[in-house]
Amino acid sequence: MIPRRVAARLSNSTSTPATTTLVRPFASTAWPQKSPALSDIRPDNAQDFGTKQQDFRTNLVELQRKKKEQERQSAQSQSASQAAKSSSSSITDYLDAEGMGSLSLSAGEAQRKQEQNPGRKKGPLSSLIYGTEEGREMDRDIERSFSQVLARGKYVHSIVFHEVKPNKVDEYVELVGSWYPRMANMPENKVHLVGSWRTEVGDCDTFVHIWEYQRYTGYHASLNSIQNHPEFAEFDKKLKKLIKSKKTSLMQEFRFWPTSPPRKLGGIFELRSYTLHPGNLLEWETHWQKGLAARREVMEGVGAWFVQIGDLNVVHHLWQFADLEERRANREQSWSVPGWGETVHRTVPLIQTMKSKIMMPMPWSPIG
Repeated sequence: MIPRRVAARLSNSTSTPATTTLVRPFASTAWPQKSPALSDIRPDNAQDFGTKQQDFRTNLVELQRKKKEQERQSAQSQSASQAAKSSSSSITDYLDAEGMGSLSLSAGEAQRKQEQNPGRKKGPLSSLIYGTEEGREMDRDIERSFSQVLARGKYVHSIVFHEVKPNKVDEYVELVGSWYPRMANMPENKVHLVGSWRTEVGDCDTFVHIWEYQRYTGYHASLNSIQNHPEFAEFDKKLKKLIKSKKTSLMQEFRFWPTSPPRKLGGIFELRSYTLHPGNLLEWETHWQKGLAARREVMEGVGAWFVQIGDLNVVHHLWQFADLEERRANREQSWSVPGWGETVHRTVPLIQTMKSKIMMPMPWSPIG
């Protein structure tokens, strides 16, 4: 998938339908006080959702094509000496564009050496999965995951849960709706708002916000900048009067599932949270990398992240549907797609607990 930064830049020079514009829709105007609800979903919403979904996907393909064309033209114009000097940076950019994160050159060299010596024993995992060719391939996939460190290394994400007092929901929406877009729209804050949602089924009156930073350096810079804003103290004072609790975890996105750029498809969202048995994250990633291809044929994914600081061994998957009926139909249809049943069979034993939230996007949410 095309990186979010490139999608946002290219969309400025590309004529696209209004429903699929990829620039982040920030504004300084006040949002309506009424919080979105499931009752806002129309019974005939599925067709409109499907049209917007197709437009969004078509636009992404076109932006990816233009990006590759720009890269090709740029490469042709470089001299041999310039290419040599920038080779390390180019490889890193290429890996990130391919969703492989900050895979180091040394790791890549180690991988090539392993591939040149297939008979060499590769470590403790070889004694755990063996016998069939499928088992040996799984072993190779898992060991490759170790070298690639599971994640795309460029981004760090935070997921923030606010449990809001039921009689303070409207005040919360007004306060946060005027503050979050402002903070995300200031370049000096070095942060992007992925999205904001209100839980409608599950932990009701819980609001979920996902933020994106440029590595942990960006996270520290963002906290420092925002908390030193002259209006932050007043905002924080008001916020604390409106919520019962706040929980934050720091996450990274899986390398095979980059977070979606901004989009406005409408409908509902489902946040599925899995607590895995310790030590099973690599195996989870290996199976889901294959299973996601099957799921994408019938469902619209937003992103997948694993927690690094906070609730450890937790994985979050975020999906988008036109409505609850389409969710039911799509999940049933998944079982007819080759590969999905095998993914479920392999991953269910890895799970300790799982939770599901049905959420509505807030008006200021870039993904909605």
